Amino acid sequence: MSRTAEPLASGLLFPEGPRWRDGRLYFSDIADQAVKSVSLDGEVTIVDKLDDRPSGLGWLPDGRMLVVAMQTRRLLCRDPEGFREHGDLTPYCGGHANDMVVAEDGRAYVGNIGFDLEADPLEPRPTCILVVTPDGRVKPAVDDVMCPNGMVITPDGGTLIAGESAAARLTAFDIEADGALTRRRLFADLPGTAVPDGICLDAQNAVWAAR
Repeated sequence: MSRTAEPLASGLLFPEGPRWRDGRLYFSDIADQAVKSVSLDGEVTIVDKLDDRPSGLGWLPDGRMLVVAMQTRRLLCRDPEGFREHGDLTPYCGGHANDMVVAEDGRAYVGNIGFDLEADPLEPRPTCILVVTPDGRVKPAVDDVMCPNGMVITPDGGTLIAGESAAARLTAFDIEADGALTRRRLFADLPGTAVPDGICLDAQNAVWAAR
């Protein structure tokens, strides 16, 4: 089956972390320090600005938006009054905080680069995926992952799949009742120069990965 791609929106600086919600595609424009959304007609709207680089996006069960602040390594929650800190990620991040997926119960799984990408781009180090509870408690969900980036949760809520950018693979984990990620297993090996970044699930539960 052949597929073609065409631009949906232009004039963006560094769009990342797309999430579909309520008929619009939300994303972080990292270099513009803004969360934006776009309609299927290409209409771009600035949702809010940050004093940081935004990355992963998600929503709590009550509809409040969660945003990863990359440089200050925090998880922010957007209330009617603006952004406030929802979780402090700094004790666990070896590099900038990164992408995120939020489970239906409001638990947020957040990745981080694990090392200083700008100073030591060829020296990746293992890090962790963090889980942040709906009331803002932060702890590692699993250790020894290599630059966890895009993440998805299967519709049954039982499996998390993460792209390990520095290991050229997609890795699957079981999601335990306490939020821990267990039973690590290879989902897909992407050898060579592949660097999996953002990923998503389609209606058949197949994973699509940007590389």
